[in-house]
Amino acid sequence: MKPPLFWSNSAAAPGWQAWLLSPLARLYAHATARRVAQSGYRAQCPVICVGNINAGGTGKTPTTIALVQHLMARGHRPHVVSRGYGGRLEGPVRVEEGQHSAGEVGDEPLLVAAFCPVWVAKDRAAGVRAAETSGADVVILDDGMQNPTVQKDLTLVVVDAWRGFGNGCVIPAGPLREPVTKGMARGDVLISIGDARAQARFEANWGGSVSISHLKAELKPLQMGFEWDGQNVLAFAGIGHPEKFFQTLTGLGANLLRAEALRDHQPLSTSLMTRLEIDALALDAQLVTTEKDAVRLPRAFRTKVITLPVRLEIPDWRSIDAHLSRLGLD
Repeated sequence: MKPPLFWSNSAAAPGWQAWLLSPLARLYAHATARRVAQSGYRAQCPVICVGNINAGGTGKTPTTIALVQHLMARGHRPHVVSRGYGGRLEGPVRVEEGQHSAGEVGDEPLLVAAFCPVWVAKDRAAGVRAAETSGADVVILDDGMQNPTVQKDLTLVVVDAWRGFGNGCVIPAGPLREPVTKGMARGDVLISIGDARAQARFEANWGGSVSISHLKAELKPLQMGFEWDGQNVLAFAGIGHPEKFFQTLTGLGANLLRAEALRDHQPLSTSLMTRLEIDALALDAQLVTTEKDAVRLPRAFRTKVITLPVRLEIPDWRSIDAHLSRLGLD
């Protein structure tokens, strides 16, 4: 489901719908506060949480990949623990690219497993224990900010710079899992993701609310030797904000003849892909999708669809590195 439009209103004028839903929002915020106040498992190695305050996609997966690569470059053995959203396995189970499907472990764990060991576990504490037993010297907890079952040593809060914190209200009055002030109080570093225009918008709307270290980052496409300029494409994406993917393709010079926005994590059935293939042939266009969607493709379509990978660029790691040094992760 797409979020309601009033969620994107400014915090200064959240709208009558938000006001009407504010009693339910207070109940939701109270329930979250009670849940996160619980004390969970204390791991034997540092645990870094990559989470968010917003519901939906903010860029946690590319942030996790960037952090994994940064830690590995420093000589560490990071393992990622995920609940495996969209997968049916309870775990803990280590994700194997050639053995598991997105229907079993979720699409994001399959993507991240190309970079480091990944554990899917509905019970996060059990997943962390499995990672420790298998040799991890640091665990990255994917999307665990509001999950109290594991104690965190460092929490990175990820936000989409353009959307910011929406109308500043908690679900269902707005897009937030908890109030901004509460989330900031439990976070260590805020990472806003977007280009210069988006970052300026975030600063204007939310700069005064940021009470922790703030890093700016941007998703950049990887050039894989494919010539996008003038290429007719039919793009499809089932991510949090597919329009950003479509804008990236346009920015690369692709001739975007059709943009098919799917539900986040939507299964890519053979019937859906056959329809898209027929449409692409009629348009004389190349099928293109994201890395996260590509892991859900039926086997017969994996050679027919081009993937556009992106990576998160963090120009200044100093504030994160200071926390890593504090945790003995020099």
